[in-house]
Amino acid sequence: MPHETPIYNRLVLEQGDVPADVRGVAQRLARELESVIRPMPLQPPVNVGAAQRGVTFRPGI
Repeated sequence: MPHETPIYNRLVLEQGDVPADVRGVAQRLARELESVIRPMPLQPPVNVGAAQRGVTFRPGI
């Protein structure tokens, strides 16, 4: 395991725990994006031209 090697421990002392830092930033960004980008409820497609003319869609007719 890399956390138990002297070279890894030395790098962590010199440079910080970069993998842990990156993981933390990635998790924070994922949470922020999740709060901003929420799935929209599914709705039937709307014919914009017909909607502007007051025409409504009636399935089965």
